[in-house]
Amino acid sequence: MMKWSIRTLLLCLVFTLTAVGLAQENDIYTYKEGDLSGIGKWYMDREIAAVMSYMGMGWLERTSREQEEHTSRLLANMNLQPGDIVADIGAGSGYHAVKIAEKVPGGKVYAVDIQPEMLAAIEEKLKHSGNGNITTVLGGRQTVNLAPNSVDKVLMVDVYHEFEFPLEMMTSIRKALKPDGSVYLIEYRGEDSSIPIKRLHKMTEAQAVKEMRAAGFELVKNRKNLPIQHCMIFKKME
Repeated sequence: MMKWSIRTLLLCLVFTLTAVGLAQENDIYTYKEGDLSGIGKWYMDREIAAVMSYMGMGWLERTSREQEEHTSRLLANMNLQPGDIVADIGAGSGYHAVKIAEKVPGGKVYAVDIQPEMLAAIEEKLKHSGNGNITTVLGGRQTVNLAPNSVDKVLMVDVYHEFEFPLEMMTSIRKALKPDGSVYLIEYRGEDSSIPIKRLHKMTEAQAVKEMRAAGFELVKNRKNLPIQHCMIFKKME
């Protein structure tokens, strides 16, 4: 009879668990060659886009952004109230987070990003803004690193399509969101080929609804009052 050492058994267990993990991931995601601006990973028939580097931060802060995107109207769509706890996921340079903080006195804004350089830029901005209700949070590839049941509203501006693990990220966001909280998903309209944005950095409403539903969210309304973006509002499904 073959005798197995404890070390061999442990190695077999590790290999088995790794294989199971990969199999589970492959049930959700597929891998193949795709667009140059993608990562070769697909979720629900959509190729995931590569993350925009912190070196493109200047584009986020461009002076023409209000005119192009009507960012003030986006914030109005969120119906921000004093005391609201808001998470800006993929906060980048803090363009929206700083504006939100001014509209939620007595509340709090979590500026979450996976790039430390982006968070450093926000911290530098806070030195001059006087906003004391913004907290920067280093997010992960599969988690937003926020406490359960801690936020009233979640904002994601042109970032969801870059999530390497979209299902896991939305599961994390769902846990962080209060029962009656809202998710504001902002994406360049994939239905409109005239919008001068790379294809993988746009989304259709139908695709967004399909992916959000898989994570336990339902579309409440798509506010169609932004020039080139969807403003989709989601709630937790019952």
